[in-house]
Amino acid sequence: MFVRAPEGRRGKRGVGHPGERVLSRRAFLRLAGLAAAGAAGAGCRRAVPSATVDVRATAPAAGTRFGGALVVGMATTSVVTLDPAAYSDRATETVIRNIFDGLVTRTSDNQVIPELAKEYRWVDDATVEFDLKQGVRFHNGEDLTADDVVFTFERILNQDVGAQRRGFVQEVSGVDRVSDHRVRFHLRGPWPVFLQMLVHNQIVPKDYVTRVGDAEFARKPVGCGPFAFVEGDLHEQIVLERYPDYYGGADMLPPVGPPYLDEVVFTFLPDISERVQALANGSVHIIQSVPPHIVPQLIGHPNVMIKTAVGTRPKLLDLNVTVPPFDDVRVRRALNYAVDANALLVDVAGGYGVVLAGPFSPANLYSDPHLEPYGYDPERAKSLLAEAGYKPEDVAFVIDAYGPYVEIAEAVSGQLRALGMDVTVRAGDYAELVPQLLNCERQAFLRDWGDSAFDPVGYVEAKWHTRGESASAGRGNYACYSNPDVDALIQVGASGSDEQVRREAYSRMQRMVQEDAPAVFLYVPQEIEAASDKVRNWEPSPDSRINLHDVWLADS
Repeated sequence: MFVRAPEGRRGKRGVGHPGERVLSRRAFLRLAGLAAAGAAGAGCRRAVPSATVDVRATAPAAGTRFGGALVVGMATTSVVTLDPAAYSDRATETVIRNIFDGLVTRTSDNQVIPELAKEYRWVDDATVEFDLKQGVRFHNGEDLTADDVVFTFERILNQDVGAQRRGFVQEVSGVDRVSDHRVRFHLRGPWPVFLQMLVHNQIVPKDYVTRVGDAEFARKPVGCGPFAFVEGDLHEQIVLERYPDYYGGADMLPPVGPPYLDEVVFTFLPDISERVQALANGSVHIIQSVPPHIVPQLIGHPNVMIKTAVGTRPKLLDLNVTVPPFDDVRVRRALNYAVDANALLVDVAGGYGVVLAGPFSPANLYSDPHLEPYGYDPERAKSLLAEAGYKPEDVAFVIDAYGPYVEIAEAVSGQLRALGMDVTVRAGDYAELVPQLLNCERQAFLRDWGDSAFDPVGYVEAKWHTRGESASAGRGNYACYSNPDVDALIQVGASGSDEQVRREAYSRMQRMVQEDAPAVFLYVPQEIEAASDKVRNWEPSPDSRINLHDVWLADS
C-alpha cells in the first residue's frame, strides 16, 4: 500500500496570549492534541486506508510578496557544522533544515509527511520502500537519485564516521537501491517511530561529498532544500539565498515551488538584550529563546509580535531512589505534594507552560490525558513523611543543577525549606555531573529531558528504563530508577506495531512511573519567540526549528 501526503490543513497555532499567567492543562492538551491527531498513525502506515489522496499545490495567498532578506537572531554563539550528519543541537538544525531536505518532513502540527519522497509503502513490518520525486536537483545542478539516498544513510550508519545523527536511524540495518528513483530500507525489526526519526536526516549529494571530502562539505554545503549556501562563518553568521530551481518541497506545505524570500541571514546573538535590541531596531526579524521576563518589554513594542509553541522538555527533579530518604516511595511522593509546581511555573516561567501530571510532556503523542498532577498539598506531604518515619526537619539533601536550571532548583529548595526540610542547591558543570549521576553518587538533580520525535520510544528508554541493558537504555536515568514492569511496557511500546497496544502500554507505564515517583514532576515551559510585524506566515515550532520556505516579508 502506497501512502502519499494526507489531506488536511497545516494546523498552525495562533498568536499566544502573553497576558495569561498560566496555560491550563486542559488548554495545553488541546494544543498538544493537534500533534496527536496529526501524527499518531504516522509511525506505522499500514493502518492507513489503501486509497491514496492527491494533494495539489495551493496558490499563494492574496498579498504574498516575493523578495527581501530576512535576518534571524539565533540564541547561540555558533553552529557546529553545516554537515547534516554531524550535529546534535537545535540551532545548527535550524540552519541545516533550510539548506537540505529529507525523504520526509514534519508539519507545524507535527504530522510526518513525504518531502523528497513522492510516496512510500511498508512492504512488511521491517521493510519500507520510498519512491523519490523526479526532477529534483541539488544546488550544484546534479540530479537527485537513489544513489544519493543510499550514500547518505550508509555514511550515517558507518560507525567509523561517527555521525551524530546515527541514533535517529539506529534500527536501520541497510538501505538498497531498487531503481534510479526507488530505495528500500531494512529495519532490524518492527520500529513504530521509524518515520518520525527519519525526519531528522537530510539527503546529501554523493558525487559532491565524495569529491570535496567531509571537511570541505561541512564548510560549503550543497543540498536540495529551498535555500542555497552563499557564505558564512560558523561563529558569526550564515548567508543563504533562494534556490530558483527548488522542486517545491512537501506537497502539503505551500508554496509548492521556490521560497518567497530572496535571502536569509542567520546571525548569532547569544545575549538576550542584544537580540531584543536588534529586533526592536529592525536589524533582525525573528528571535528565539525569549525568557518570560522579557515578554512584557516586547509586548509594549508596536512593531513586535510574540508567539508561543507547546514545549517538549519536561522539567524534573530526579530523586536518587537508591539512597535514603528517597529509597522510600512515600518520601518521594511526599516531595511531589510538597512542591507547588503551579507557583514555580508562574514565578520562574512567567506562566508560559503547564504543570506536569507525570513523566510525559502533553505534547508527546502518547501522553495520557486522564493522568492528573499530584497537586500542592503540604499536609498530605507531612502525613506521608510521618508514615515513612520522618519529620520534615529530618529530611536533608542537596539538589545539583547547572546553568539555567539553578534558578529553578533554588525556587524548589525554597518551597521545601518553607516546609521545614534542609535543602540546598549546588551549582556545577553538566559534563562533570553526568558520570556521578549515572553512578548514583548524587541525591537529587534538576534538569529537563526533551523528546524531538514526539513519540515515547527514545525518551522513555533514555529516561525511565533500567540502565545498562543497551548503550541507550537509561542514559538519562539520573534517578537510578528500575522497575521491571516499566521496562517491559517500554519494550512493548518500542516494538509493537498495533497502535492501541502501544497506547495502552505507554498509559500504564506513565501511571507506574507517577506512582513510583522517581522524580518530582514540575512543569513543561512553552517555547517563546518574537518577530517583526513584517514577517508573514511564520509560526514557532515545538522543536525550536524555523522553516523559512513559506515565510515572506510585508512591505510595511
